[in-house]
Amino acid sequence: MNTSSIGKQIRKYRKAKGWRQEDFAERIGLSVTYTGMIERGEKVPKLETFITIANALEVSADLLLADVLATGYNVKSSQMTEEISSLTPAERDRIYSVVDAMIRFEKRK
Repeated sequence: MNTSSIGKQIRKYRKAKGWRQEDFAERIGLSVTYTGMIERGEKVPKLETFITIANALEVSADLLLADVLATGYNVKSSQMTEEISSLTPAERDRIYSVVDAMIRFEKRK
């Protein structure tokens, strides 16, 4: 299991909240050192701690585990769809054009 990807996701959502690592550690009741180890992928949190982290970040566990789950592509697709839907119609059209071109390219291989 690629534990570093779980830590990267945790860090990403923590930073999106604008929290320093110290603030986050305090919110979840862990030391800054241990929180850093989780974010670097050096430690895997116990299930109870993982749930506390997901709840504090207000994200679902599947988002934090997207890169290690067999169904991770479905999770990533949902994330992308949500992000794309927040764009203007012109921005969405540009993104869809690029994706269409990439799909056509991959099918030609």
